[in-house]
Amino acid sequence: MAKVRNWQLGREMDYRYENGKAKRQFAAVFNINRCIACQTCTMACKSTWTFSPGQELMWWNNVETKPYGGYPQNWDLKILDLQEKANPGGQVWNATKKDTKTAPYGTFEGKTIFETANQTDQMATGYIPPEADWKSPNIYEDTATRFVKEGVSLPEHSGWFFYLQRICNHCTYPACLAACPRNAVYKREEDGIVLIDQGRCRGYRKCVEACPYKKSMYRPSTRTSEKCIGCYPRVEGTDPLTEGLPMETRCMTACIGKIRLQGLVQVGDDGLWIEDRQNPLYYLVQVAKVALPLYPQFGTQPNVYYIPPRWVPRDYLRQMFGPGVDDAIAAYENPSRETLAVLQLFRATQSIIFSYKVQQGPKTGELKIGGQTREIFDDVAIGYDSKGREIVRVAVHEPVIERQGALAFAMNTI
Repeated sequence: MAKVRNWQLGREMDYRYENGKAKRQFAAVFNINRCIACQTCTMACKSTWTFSPGQELMWWNNVETKPYGGYPQNWDLKILDLQEKANPGGQVWNATKKDTKTAPYGTFEGKTIFETANQTDQMATGYIPPEADWKSPNIYEDTATRFVKEGVSLPEHSGWFFYLQRICNHCTYPACLAACPRNAVYKREEDGIVLIDQGRCRGYRKCVEACPYKKSMYRPSTRTSEKCIGCYPRVEGTDPLTEGLPMETRCMTACIGKIRLQGLVQVGDDGLWIEDRQNPLYYLVQVAKVALPLYPQFGTQPNVYYIPPRWVPRDYLRQMFGPGVDDAIAAYENPSRETLAVLQLFRATQSIIFSYKVQQGPKTGELKIGGQTREIFDDVAIGYDSKGREIVRVAVHEPVIERQGALAFAMNTI
């Protein structure tokens, strides 16, 4: 096992391979607070990639209701239980050992799935879900922790649930890649997207077993494993719709709740993100620190990040997103002027936004938040493509348009 640097854990860890070379890394931020569980993203992915025989139970994108839902069922609880059994009482964080860039959430003092594996027949601790666990992708939808008769208020609800949107995390240290005995799983240098070579795969399902997020799936009709491919033709600009420019994935562009922002970040040989202050993803994850990785303690260094839900008990969220939860929620509840502007870029264009700038506008009001007064400005967020050309501009305040004349009368009588 090699030693690699995992900045999400704040330390080095064991992994099968040395750090891979990558020019850029596929990454995304999902804002859980905005999701309405319409499943438009799920069906966009399904109708594009997994509509063929043998893929009936295969959902590369899914939206599950937490805490009881899961696809496959109880995937996260089972992995957490395996980790706890392998390292009883030791799966803890030291949030005091922080560094702004190399350990932004503190230091994980427990063991990753690579460090608890026996390394004889497993490169990563995991399990193969039984077929029954894949058959109800939307089980327990909208099921809350308790029925609430009285009213509720923030910061936490007594009865709660939230929607968790999931695709392959295209991890920096993929467990599926480490576990494959055929070396059929590989990570693309140009964008960090993780793929499975169908010509090399023999369906051993070691990738299914190892992936803690269960995003590698076995297809019985071909006897091979498949997974989310990050819509790489769109990302690399070879899809006819892109006109040669990098474009967001199908699940991102279909999102009507505007919860998703996907792009590419620059990564160094050490696995750390290279400073790119005007990249919206870099800003949200590394500067504002409003978005967090899903179960970073697994050790894969996932590249899909989440803005945590405001109304959920903090202990639950800390287990899921790490010790940065409190700061992330505080940054979202009372966003800075720049953060508020960057949040407007979510789902504003199908093209990948490589950089942005904020054009400051007039002050439009004030709000009282937590006893503090916050000024509101009508700023404009401007996004640029890979060639530095403007592709979108969105105001913080959406304009109100009043219809006039016959059209307004017709709309009012419908």
